[in-house]
This record gives sequence, structure tokens and C-alpha cells, in this order.
Amino acid sequence: MVEQIQAALGGNVGLALGYILLAVLASQLVLMAYSAAARVVHERRQQRLDRERLETLVTAAKYRYKEAQEVIHGWNGYRKFKVTQKSSECEDVYSFYLVPHDRKPLPPYKPGQYLTFSLDLPGRDKPVVRCYSLSDSPMRSDFYRVTIKREKAPPDKPELPPGLASGFFSDHVQEGDILNVKAPAGHFYLDMTKTTPICLLAGGVGLTPMLSMAKAVAESGLRRDVWLFFGCRSGPEHMLREDLLKLSAYENIRVVVCYSRPGKSEVKGQDYHHEGRVTVDLLKEKLPSNNYEFFMCGNGAFMKTLNDGLEAWGVPEKDIHYEAFGPATVKKKAAPAVSAVAAGPACKVIFAKSGKELEWNPAQANLLDFALEQGVRIESGCRAGSCGVCSVAIKSGGVDYVKAPDAAPEGGSCLTCICRPKGDLVLDA
Repeated sequence: MVEQIQAALGGNVGLALGYILLAVLASQLVLMAYSAAARVVHERRQQRLDRERLETLVTAAKYRYKEAQEVIHGWNGYRKFKVTQKSSECEDVYSFYLVPHDRKPLPPYKPGQYLTFSLDLPGRDKPVVRCYSLSDSPMRSDFYRVTIKREKAPPDKPELPPGLASGFFSDHVQEGDILNVKAPAGHFYLDMTKTTPICLLAGGVGLTPMLSMAKAVAESGLRRDVWLFFGCRSGPEHMLREDLLKLSAYENIRVVVCYSRPGKSEVKGQDYHHEGRVTVDLLKEKLPSNNYEFFMCGNGAFMKTLNDGLEAWGVPEKDIHYEAFGPATVKKKAAPAVSAVAAGPACKVIFAKSGKELEWNPAQANLLDFALEQGVRIESGCRAGSCGVCSVAIKSGGVDYVKAPDAAPEGGSCLTCICRPKGDLVLDA
């Protein structure tokens, strides 16, 4: 190579060596520049990761502080709240804005939790207790909001009465009214100290806790990946439209609205995004993977179909969370059959007031489900051991709790939604 350069330069050896030296120096400078640039890129990436880690730690600390505030500002029993605003969200759906009548501070709550109401309804000899999810951001400290749909008789069972409490809210509760309310509660909520991606699945008024979760992420400032799928029949049932539009403005939050029966004047891409129901096939089409935590709320059929589909897709059971009030529960697949010895001795459950003596079915999740299946009426609310509505006196025998109740029932009673019989049991129901 030297000979070639020397020849090109007319035999000048010194000049040829000079050019070679310059080429070596230039290559070293290029390597040094590349190394420096790579180091800068790495340092900037590391700084960004460190900043994101710090932001996550700060957010986690903020939410731990909020949890402490919940304890400080929470209250036992019922507290009086004033309805400051009643807003129509869509057909048969209203939002109620509540502030404490005593004007004392409001405790924060976890996104996804609910309020418990004790309602004095005309013609009822005792209060009716119902639970409704909080539907706004938990960052709000000036009011609580619940969004309630008037429940009509099921289309396939028109002889059944419409929703008692939801009809009362729709027809009778007005701005200025005072309501008795328990502090926010519930075990179905989004852990804001985590950064895992989430997928929120809402059917109808089941949008309310999903909206609270999505708003919490939006207002936290963190870029947690969120997908929100909302399904309803058509435009007249498209509730909380403005809230969903505002969420769509965030880069890390994607909202997919599904109409199962869109009207002729409703335009895809403008009024809604997908024609059809919220299904696992749709999730497979939209999501980059199944590596999400899934939260769902809706009627029983909605959640059962999605739950089964997610499990078939390979989503671990620990990553599937759901909320349901009343009978809209997700029935898990039955465990493999066990021998009578392994299942424990058979026992009888006697419902004294109803005059029914029944063999306990070990496949049932709790006494409340067992009673309702046998036609024994027991009032219920949260179905999570929080509101106490399903409390029934024990006349003899004992129970085991499948989870610890939020507050222990009064002596000699049990919360039927979260317990099973230890042996022969007599209930005052």
C-alpha cells in the first residue's frame, strides 16, 4: 500500500508516510467520536431510566401518603353528604356529585372503589343499602362522583321488578338532597404504585370504575400503558362521552368504543371505533400481546365470556381482576373432583325463617350464592365483605371466612357473601 501511495506521489516517501499517519489519526478520531457519542447516548438513556425510576418511586410515595390520609380522614358508619349536582349522562344514566354536609376534608380513595349508600325509600320499613362505584378521578379532593343507571326489568323476565335503588336515584334524588354514605371501600382497585400495562374492559355502566382507573393514570403524569375498551348498544347508551374523549388525548391511553347495534346515523370512526361487542378476538387484534393486567366490570355474561377467553389466551388468573355487584359474578372453572374424605364431612344448612333444610354444596363459593340458588332471599350489596348488608344471625354452628371481612360482623352473625359453613349450620334467614 505504501508503494502505491509513494508511486502516486512521485516517489516521495515522506509525504506518503504523512498521508498514512493522517489516515490513522483520522480513523482514531472517528473511533473516539463514535465512542464518545455512544457514551453520551448511553448516559442519556441511563439518566432517562433513572428519572423514570425516580418518578415511579415518587408516585409510589405519594400514593402511600394518600393511603395514610385515607385512614386519617376516613370515617366509621354513615356520614351525611349533600348532592350538589345531578347530571344526565345518557338515556337512564345520571351522575351525582357529592360533598360532605359537615364540610370536613374528603379522604382520597383508590381508583376502582365504591361508596355504600343507606337509602330511606318510601314504603320500606328499613333502609335499602346499595353500593355504587366512584366514577371520577381519585385526585379530586372537593367532591365524590357516582354514576348510576336505572335498572329495568330484564328483557327475558319482564315480570321482575325494576331496580329499586337505581330508580330512586333517577326519579327522586335531586340537587340539595342529603344522603347517608359510608367511606370508600372495596378490594377491586388499581395499584398506582405499579407501572405494569393495563387493559380496562367495560360493559355499559361497568365503565364507572374503569374510568376512575384511567383518569388516575392520566393525572399521575406517568406514561403507564393503558387500553380502555367500552361496549354499549348504540349512541343513546354511550355514557360519559366527554370523559372518554379527554382520555383519548393522552398518548399512553387508547380508548376503543364498541357499538353492538349502531344506529343508521352513527358514523364509525366518529361516534364509535368498532361495530360489535368487546371480545377477546378484538383484544388480540388491538393489543400487541397479552402481557397486561386486565380489569373488567359489566354484567355476568360480559365478564364470564371475557374471563374464559382471557384464560384460553394464556393470561394468568392473577392478572384478571373483575368487579360485580349483585348476582353478576364470574363463575370460575370448577376444581377437579375430590373424594368425600378430602372434601370433608357432608353438612346441612338450615334456613330457619324460610323453613328449608338443605345439603351444603361444596362447589358453592359462599353461603350467599348457595342461599340465592336455593330460593332463599338474603339482601346483599358489595359481595366483598365490606358493606355488611348480607349479615345474617347464626342460630347454631359456625362458619369459615374465605377472606377476612373489612369489619367484623356483630357477635353471633356472619357475612354470607364471604363465608362457608364449618359443619351443620342454622341461619336466621
